[in-house]
Amino acid sequence: MLIIVSDLHLVDGTSGTPITAGAFKLFADRINELASSASWRSDGTYRPLEGIDILLMGDILDPLHSTHWFTESPGQQSIVRPWTDNRSPDFSAKISEITKAILQHNADSLKILRDLSVGKLIQVMPADPHGGMAGDTNERIPVPVRIHYMVGNHDWYYHLPGPQFDSIRAEIVKAMGLSNPITPFPHEAHESEVIHDLFERYKVYAQHGDLFDPFNYDARLGRNASSLGDALSIEMINRFPVEVKRRLGETLSPELVNSLHELFNVRPTLATPLWISGQLRQNNVPQKEQKKIKGIWDELGEEFLHLDIVRAADKSFKFDAVDAMQLLLQLTKRTSFKTIDDIVFWIREKFMSGNITFANNALKEAAFLDRSAQFIVYGHTHHHEIVPLDSYPGIKKNPTNQIYFNTGTWHTYYDLAVFKPREQKFISYQVLSYVTFFKDDQRGGRRFETWSGSFSE
Repeated sequence: MLIIVSDLHLVDGTSGTPITAGAFKLFADRINELASSASWRSDGTYRPLEGIDILLMGDILDPLHSTHWFTESPGQQSIVRPWTDNRSPDFSAKISEITKAILQHNADSLKILRDLSVGKLIQVMPADPHGGMAGDTNERIPVPVRIHYMVGNHDWYYHLPGPQFDSIRAEIVKAMGLSNPITPFPHEAHESEVIHDLFERYKVYAQHGDLFDPFNYDARLGRNASSLGDALSIEMINRFPVEVKRRLGETLSPELVNSLHELFNVRPTLATPLWISGQLRQNNVPQKEQKKIKGIWDELGEEFLHLDIVRAADKSFKFDAVDAMQLLLQLTKRTSFKTIDDIVFWIREKFMSGNITFANNALKEAAFLDRSAQFIVYGHTHHHEIVPLDSYPGIKKNPTNQIYFNTGTWHTYYDLAVFKPREQKFISYQVLSYVTFFKDDQRGGRRFETWSGSFSE
């Protein structure tokens, strides 16, 4: 049995709230149920499952969203950003610092993964002599669980070579119970013989999906390099609440400042300005202070435009429609938050009726074209979906279907309410989704299942 999840975005808690350990407990319970049901075979007999593989397919740990990037003051020699020289000792030290903070902040969640990997949580009933499930025994059979880590655009640092990064990966492997060696975590399947073999056995091809997003992946530089998305996240989303607190913290409530750190979790992303103006309204911030806050926003936008990584971007670089609108709104100047709100509502009504999908990219994958994979799996978009791609005659005239899946996300969301959205009401909840594949006669011969759920705590 192969389970694929992505986009957990476990952060260190300084810039946004990660999903809680409750999601991991729910996940472990679901795997336990699946292990038992997958032990029933297509011929009707019960045979305990031999093992489970879990693939963490990118954006699992998220060093990008952290205020630790601002420990050093601007102008200091040792200042580090994702786009600075990743060969410098300061760079690896910063990634190590943030990674340690993430592992510590999510210790309860990661312990559940670790317990899965050592056989503590997944156990099934033994079989009886007649091919059924033994029902008169307290014996349980542990099911081995192997956990594999691939990187995406928020955790690409763990793809970097070198002993300084090997030591960081060693801590991650230990904390999460991974099967990975401490060498660079793979970004694509061909970089790992283990994962490549896993995909072959389950007729799956999977990758994070950032390859199709030029805002978050620079094809000229490859995955060992930063992207414009990194710069926007750090210099706008992360830095804004830090600057507000630094300059206006004495005049603003701690509740307001803390709420600004949740910008990372606001959905849809286009509603980010609505979240800001909604928090200002709910905290009764005077107009004079609102103008100062807006001034900080504008200043950061101007500085973003003058970053070397932005200026060096090729003039022919093309954003997709959503990224272009997001950037436009974040850099809008000489208008109040209220005016930006009006622009946001207009754009949502005119252009935001659908969801981003990478399904068409699956049609171009070699594994789809040569039919070596029945299932193409991406993450990245946070939009869980199933899209039929093709069906062709197989052995004994049974059609072989090819299907695209997106694994969705595990995330804490502050989602804009659709009733009277101009009142800027957001509702908090957590979501998680995953895809499961079976091989041979597991689960009665079933080939896949998906699960998507949400809950509040």
